Amino acid sequence: LPLCESRVNMWVYEEMIDMDGIATKLTDIINSRHENVKYLPGVRIPENVVAVSDLKEACDGATLLIFVLPHQFLPRLLPTIREAAHPSCRGVSLIKGLDFDKETKMPVLISQSIADAMGPEFQCGVLMGANVASEVAAGDMCESTLASDFGPPVDEMTREIFDYPTFRVQHVSDIAGAEVCGALKNVIALGAGFIDGLGYGGNTKAALLRVGLREMAKFCRMFFEGVKDDTFTQSCGMADLITTCYGGRNRRCAEAFARERINSDDGLGFIGDDCEVLWKRIEDDVLKGQKLQGTLTAKEVHTVLVARDGLDKFPLMKRIHEISFEGKSIASIVDGIVVDNRL
Repeated sequence: LPLCESRVNMWVYEEMIDMDGIATKLTDIINSRHENVKYLPGVRIPENVVAVSDLKEACDGATLLIFVLPHQFLPRLLPTIREAAHPSCRGVSLIKGLDFDKETKMPVLISQSIADAMGPEFQCGVLMGANVASEVAAGDMCESTLASDFGPPVDEMTREIFDYPTFRVQHVSDIAGAEVCGALKNVIALGAGFIDGLGYGGNTKAALLRVGLREMAKFCRMFFEGVKDDTFTQSCGMADLITTCYGGRNRRCAEAFARERINSDDGLGFIGDDCEVLWKRIEDDVLKGQKLQGTLTAKEVHTVLVARDGLDKFPLMKRIHEISFEGKSIASIVDGIVVDNRL
């Protein structure tokens, strides 16, 4: 694009990787082989994407920042990013999750937390959709949703940066709806993994998806103003929920969690600490250094709903938390697939 520089800095947390018996920096591997051999092996990274281990150097003078990292790491990074970025900088977050205000006991958009930390003039949109990374990298056609309110013509300029024949991006202005969908679908995907672990078929999973989408919409409307019905039929809504509940790391880890518990008589005597240990081991074994977001978001959502006395209005998300952290049986997931029509 004529308005963009060709070089794209990519901040990479430096790690030493064993390459044929030689300890080599991950950034050196990416910049020489144009491949992230640890997190996306076998996929060629364009040569204009340059791995940089120094955060300040990576963000120096940036006018557009793309946030793609587990959100628990943001607080310690944002002061450096703010210092380095250009005063006119804007952001787009691909982070799936929610923050929680301990004083108001309300959920907070991560995009808003980023904007608050970056300064009063900073605006942050989100990019959410049915975008399993391995399929995007393989060039399979997919869609995504850019939700932003930068104003004309910047919204369209930003959309064009991401849009590609095999990565088709639509724009909406509903940042809250798009971002909360991107967070909550990971919670519903845990339930989908439990269903797969039980060996149930498409009918049961379809019921879970339907109820899950309704709970996602109810949560959005309960806590955020201006959420639009159309958002839930965008790629960031229904499509992302479907693909995450049939693929993706959260479903995969939840299936492993379910099978292990089922093989242990479905966790007879299983308590909260046992659940935490099992999730951590599965995360380490299955994801190889990547982070599981669904379990973290499930805890955050549970905290918010308990604080607002609204937990019983979300029977599916309540049951997913009970199975994940309170020792409820995996088979009880079907008891959560019910609709509560209370507002």
